[in-house]
Amino acid sequence: MTSLFFLWGFALNLNPILIPHLKKACQLNDLQSAFIDSASYVAYFLVAIPAGLFMRRVGYKGGITLGLLLFSAGAFLFLPAADTRIYAFFLLALFVIACGLTFLETAANPYITSLGDSEGATRRLNLAQSFNGLSATLAPLVGGYFILSPNKDVLTGEHALSIQQFEDYLRTEAALVKAPFLIIGIVVLLVALLLWKTKLPEIAEHDMIDRSKVSLLSEANLMRGVIAQFFYVGAQVSISSFFIRFSGHVAGISQQTAAFVLSAALFGFMVGRFVGTFLMKYIKPAKLLAIYTVINIILLITAMATQGILSVWCLAATQFFMSIGFPTIFSLSIRGLGSKTKEGSSLVIMAIVGGAVFPLIMGWISDISNIQLAYCLPTACFLVVLDFAIKNIGAGRVAITVAH
Repeated sequence: MTSLFFLWGFALNLNPILIPHLKKACQLNDLQSAFIDSASYVAYFLVAIPAGLFMRRVGYKGGITLGLLLFSAGAFLFLPAADTRIYAFFLLALFVIACGLTFLETAANPYITSLGDSEGATRRLNLAQSFNGLSATLAPLVGGYFILSPNKDVLTGEHALSIQQFEDYLRTEAALVKAPFLIIGIVVLLVALLLWKTKLPEIAEHDMIDRSKVSLLSEANLMRGVIAQFFYVGAQVSISSFFIRFSGHVAGISQQTAAFVLSAALFGFMVGRFVGTFLMKYIKPAKLLAIYTVINIILLITAMATQGILSVWCLAATQFFMSIGFPTIFSLSIRGLGSKTKEGSSLVIMAIVGGAVFPLIMGWISDISNIQLAYCLPTACFLVVLDFAIKNIGAGRVAITVAH
């Protein structure tokens, strides 16, 4: 199950590489390039509820297998997309991948929380999500090396390329995505076949009270969690997606160098999850989330107010303190839902659509001002997360049992 967290983390964290790469290969502005995130994250909004309903009928294993098959198919679509160099084709491929990831996340997150005692649910999910952090570290490193070109810009002046040379150059740039996504498609397909042969324990989700006639919309904490997750994912995706552009703007760092810095920052994200998992033995998850969120707000304000490498490293440091956000919000949101856990999980997964909305707004702010000022948006998002964390500091324990 933990390997699934690694796989979808790798796919999603290639987006910060694809944004500057396809911006060049398809000649886009910041707002247009932000649709890369939108194509990925809008799938969570559209597919999460169907995924939850599908798994209610066939179980977690069937949903995970279908998710992996969609993931693999989307990766293979990158090959014809690169051949045509049609931006909409790339977006379609990303959307299909994200449909698969939606099935994986809708299943794997609640499944991990249920595989053991309720008191350790949040720590268990943070531990599994730590391997998502490992893939987040590797994705920019691998993508930066194999996809991003070391060339900053096309030559100008007397060394300018002819129209045909320029087209050949763009075609070559687009083709750089083919090999990495072919490998991803093959690996994910093999994992799907392996998982299909693996026996997974069935989960029995018992209600502490009769919730058969209770609407999920009346679950106040779940609704707060959905809103918090929407803003959290929006902040997380926005910070990472424009990191390379931000680094070039405030410190003149090349794309490849910025990709390696992002990889180092996402290594901090992974370490943050392991550290957070450890600290949750002594500090309530909601309290730790509140502390980390306050630190992130301070770091983002500093990144916007300064220039040079200090600004870059302040932005990079936010990854460590964002690390526990998603799994902690998720587990706190679905506590006590009992037999409605799958449907409740679907709503929280739908909130990942924040990753489709906020990068677009951020790209628009960047186009009318500059990329540094655009980071006021994720700063505001963290205020919503802070409110959710504070309201959950006194949250009680819930009982979730496992049937083997």
